[in-house]
Amino acid sequence: MSIDYEKLKGQPRLLLEAQLKPLQGDRFQPTGFADLGPARYSLPDGTEMLLLESAQSVANRMELACWNEESDDLIEELKGLPYIRIDCGDLGKTNTIKEFHRLNSPYIWTGDGDDAMKRFRQNFLDDLGVKTARKKKAKQSSDADNEGTTEVPGVLDFQKLYKTAFKWDTNSVLHGLFLEKVAGRLRMTRALSGFIEARKVASVDSGGAKVDHVLPSPKHLGLSADDGFGNVPFHRTEFTADEIKAYFNLDLALLRGYGLGDEATRLLIALALFKIRRFLSTGLRLRTACDLEVVGDVSVARPAGLVVPDEQALLQECQTLIGKCRAQFAGITEVVWRPSEKKTKSKKATVPEVEEDEA
Repeated sequence: MSIDYEKLKGQPRLLLEAQLKPLQGDRFQPTGFADLGPARYSLPDGTEMLLLESAQSVANRMELACWNEESDDLIEELKGLPYIRIDCGDLGKTNTIKEFHRLNSPYIWTGDGDDAMKRFRQNFLDDLGVKTARKKKAKQSSDADNEGTTEVPGVLDFQKLYKTAFKWDTNSVLHGLFLEKVAGRLRMTRALSGFIEARKVASVDSGGAKVDHVLPSPKHLGLSADDGFGNVPFHRTEFTADEIKAYFNLDLALLRGYGLGDEATRLLIALALFKIRRFLSTGLRLRTACDLEVVGDVSVARPAGLVVPDEQALLQECQTLIGKCRAQFAGITEVVWRPSEKKTKSKKATVPEVEEDEA
């Protein structure tokens, strides 16, 4: 079964839902925020709700649904999609699918690069129709608005931005892009988003202790728990819920507005649906104490009557459409990044020398 694209014509959004439950038992651990903890809130009728997984986290997990960690490459069926590989020397390797800024990665637009990096930067700017990337300048008290940067002047052609992103890193078109390091006005909002909510939640408080078998009470030696010593009790809050549901939103109107052509738009739709399917089938172990599974199958809330093909059918559709869009792709671009020598030398020069004491 393939995607019924006719049912999607003229539809502004494709909305999907999936009922979830804990894989074992009833408790689960939600996402937490450093200055907030669990994101609890109440509906107007008093129903206790909980944000179990944020849009940012779900986006990151859907991006990695296409990646094979063992081979450090796209999964076999999606090879042919373009992205940038970045060799950072002794620091390791990264790429625009893993980078949270994608094509705006600092490992592309800052520091020094090899000839391939220089060619990519120039080709990318040429595709955008931008003569030069924005540059940093010294901050001044009267220049707070631009935060120490010079903005690229002139009218920007956003149709070129969409085609350029699709050409160099198709993944960025779905998950959004802010090319702040090139021009602060070059933005693409997230076309594919998702989140997980829990309804009618109740907290489950428990606790435990980290046990030190050598120094249960290390204070007499001047050591503390801050150094990892001693017995350390801790408090833990988990939750139960009457219902857990994952929601996904694909902005069809946004994709059509990019003007990439029918085949490219269909590829983005098929790829988005595959990411959702793969996330639900393999990516629901969100944390040690939050392992979920789908109840039934993913359902379409809008448009009515649409059926989402299974994972294998979506992969086959992606393969076919990757082949049809190959002429629009740059392929895999290999570049080398190094820290800027000027900055490194400058920092070394500012480190004061320490005089040795005379014997």
